[in-house]
Amino acid sequence: MEFRHEWKHELSPGDLPALRSRLRAVAAPDSHGRSGVYQIRSLYFDTPTDRALREKIDGVARREKFRLRRYGGGSLIRLEKKSKLNGLCAKEQTPVTEEEVRALLSGDTDWMRSSGRDLVWELYLKMNTQLLRPRVIVEYTREAYVYAPGNVRVTLDTNIRTGLRSTDFLAPDCVTIPAADAVVLEVKWDAWLPDRIRSAVQVEGRRTAAFSKYAVCRRYG
Repeated sequence: MEFRHEWKHELSPGDLPALRSRLRAVAAPDSHGRSGVYQIRSLYFDTPTDRALREKIDGVARREKFRLRRYGGGSLIRLEKKSKLNGLCAKEQTPVTEEEVRALLSGDTDWMRSSGRDLVWELYLKMNTQLLRPRVIVEYTREAYVYAPGNVRVTLDTNIRTGLRSTDFLAPDCVTIPAADAVVLEVKWDAWLPDRIRSAVQVEGRRTAAFSKYAVCRRYG
């Protein structure tokens, strides 16, 4: 598991046009979606005592979150584990099928024991030892840019919505409501951040801040 650097900035919608213009001048749109824009729906897991939520709010240096994630409403679904260690981040992922997700959401986890995927097995163990369960749906629109030197990825997330108490992750008509009127800028890189990107993502009066779409959406349930 390789850890990467990560910056997060919470911006206002008024910051978006200038930031987008600068990024388009120095970076390339991500190959996913249309011109780097696509929808994301995630289903986050947590314990009965909200361990993941509390560790995020408390700023625990070493923490993790599990989630199911669907990109663009298509057939690609992944189980992901996001890990944080002293400000660095890492992500592990493995594909899962709609049938497997339906089984999991219905309470059938027997298939996870023989899936042959380490991350599925880890989630199975933690569902049984820590009582991890699906907690909230988080949706948003992502605009992504990439820059090869430094393996940089910059994302702009808007239209953040929550599924309230619904965990019907696969339902196309799942009702969601706005959860935050904000633009979330995320910058991830390996060993070094090129000056061109560092300059492009600067927004006057904005500083790196801990913003969690999961925590924001958990306000509603």
